[in-house]
Amino acid sequence: MEKLFKEILIGIGEDITRPGIIDTPKRAANAFSYLTKGYTDNLDNLINEALFHSDMHELVVVKNIELYSMCEHHLLPFFGKCHVGYLPNGQVLGLSKIARVVDHFARRLQIQERLTLEIAECIQDITGARGVGVLIEAKHLCMMMRGVEKQNSEMSTNVMLGDLRDNTTSRMEFMSLIR
Repeated sequence: MEKLFKEILIGIGEDITRPGIIDTPKRAANAFSYLTKGYTDNLDNLINEALFHSDMHELVVVKNIELYSMCEHHLLPFFGKCHVGYLPNGQVLGLSKIARVVDHFARRLQIQERLTLEIAECIQDITGARGVGVLIEAKHLCMMMRGVEKQNSEMSTNVMLGDLRDNTTSRMEFMSLIR
């Protein structure tokens, strides 16, 4: 990757021998590897069996989970907040693991719509919850610093599964708790 970043810098007309740029290909390769580590991270290792028996049947919500991802169309960042809720069905997931699931899927080349669905389906698969809701609110640099250049635009996507999709009361409770 380092060699390819060097070629990109040459391609845009940069002097790759100037002091501020000499190590840029290496730094850029390391940064890009980190920003896309969702391809190599092992989800089972991230969860680490942090699934616990619980008699809790009410909605569990974790909100305002920061997320950073990369637009698959322009390789530019998008960032924002992710809100996750689920209705337990005999077991709950360790709190930090919900944030780790968000990061796992966000640290890939993405579109926000797919990211929202992947997080929801993963939480559903791991927990066996009666319902899962995920809402993401994000700003996309591909829309802010190029193209239409709309600085205050924000995209919202949501996915509701199971009882959070089928039961209006549960869905409304989730939406009120994240606001």
